[in-house]
Amino acid sequence: MVTSIITPQLSLEDFLQLPETKPAREFIDGIITQKPMPQGKHSRLQLKFCNAINEVAEDRQIAMAFPELRCTFGGRSIVPDAVVFTWERIPFDDNGEIENAFNIYPDWIVEILSPQQKTTKVIRNILHCLKYGSQLGWLVDPEERIILVFQPEKLPIEFSGGELLPILSGLELEITVDDVFSWLKRKV
Repeated sequence: MVTSIITPQLSLEDFLQLPETKPAREFIDGIITQKPMPQGKHSRLQLKFCNAINEVAEDRQIAMAFPELRCTFGGRSIVPDAVVFTWERIPFDDNGEIENAFNIYPDWIVEILSPQQKTTKVIRNILHCLKYGSQLGWLVDPEERIILVFQPEKLPIEFSGGELLPILSGLELEITVDDVFSWLKRKV
């Protein structure tokens, strides 16, 4: 269950000074909510998604996927289940190391619906990302075995079964909904 704490006096800057929690808290429209603790299916999908993207994109310096990375932009501080940044947008410091703070929108946001999580809250985060410049959003529903795909200026599209999913431009990866949910199965 998601817990909301309404603290109208707390600014985004004040929120960012608070210690991190597990599971993570998000700051949306002056309200702090705590994400649900990831469970087995959620964790597995998140890990396999990031691995699949990084396998084809990281060494070639095309993009990089991150699990549960805090992204702060547009008056919100959210922690999507997974995000992908194109290489040129990844913040690196003077030593060539990845910065801790990502004060920018992701190029691709992936949210994996957890039991008892409010679908509208997750969709609102995806729409917020698209509003500020994200190119792609996925809402993965492990129970329904569907993936809703969000793109700027388009209606969401439902994908299921063997349908090929849209991915971030420039990535050499073909993946279907069945491929995504096969990550949950034990290999024999």
